[in-house]
Amino acid sequence: MELIHESNGKKLYRDTNRLVKTFDPSYSKADILNEALNQARVEETTSLNIPKVLGVSVIDGQRSLIWEYIEGETLETLMQRHPEKTDEYLNFFVDLQITMSKEKVPLLGHLRDKMHAKISASAFPATVRYDLHIRLDSLPRHKKLCHGDFQPSNVIITKDNVPYIIDWAHATQGNGSADAARTYLIMKLQGKDELAEKYLKLFCLKTDTARQYVQRILPIVAASQSVKKKPEEQEFLAKWVNVVDWQ
Repeated sequence: MELIHESNGKKLYRDTNRLVKTFDPSYSKADILNEALNQARVEETTSLNIPKVLGVSVIDGQRSLIWEYIEGETLETLMQRHPEKTDEYLNFFVDLQITMSKEKVPLLGHLRDKMHAKISASAFPATVRYDLHIRLDSLPRHKKLCHGDFQPSNVIITKDNVPYIIDWAHATQGNGSADAARTYLIMKLQGKDELAEKYLKLFCLKTDTARQYVQRILPIVAASQSVKKKPEEQEFLAKWVNVVDWQ
């Protein structure tokens, strides 16, 4: 097998036409199985291209997930290689997210429940957590397919220009604007401020969503991100969480 990527106790290998993802022993068996189950459920959608789950196994003592390997380049790579096409790629990216949000996968967990749990697990004071819980409960109750980590690096474009969406570990059903808020926040955390602003403007335009509505969700998303306890993110996230009102 050929090692193609490594991060945070996870390794990705290419084995001919298979992609093998191995996990360090510290990873929860339940989380690994849930990732496979999420992707298997999303495979059943009709408008999206999803790499098929081929198996769950133990390889050299490590729990592993096996998918079909998709040959192509990520949208992130294409954006870096062709900066003059950034707007074109961003339009494509947002359209794909909108298509995704129209799908229903009723057996997935609910984004609202996941966010409530993460707010409760965060280190913010009780008064801040209370405000975030209330804010979350005030959002419309949708059942749209939400990726949970939708960014250009998780979209593979094949040589035939077919887009495949990968990495469904955080998939839920819920409010599509909350998923968009997470995409925006991810871009900001990566230092891609200009891209983030273009993305949010385009998402709001194409979905006829008020920018203020998405911005009101951002403190909730920032609080949920904070539970990953990445030291380099904490100060940045705290500033977003502690915003009381958006103009």
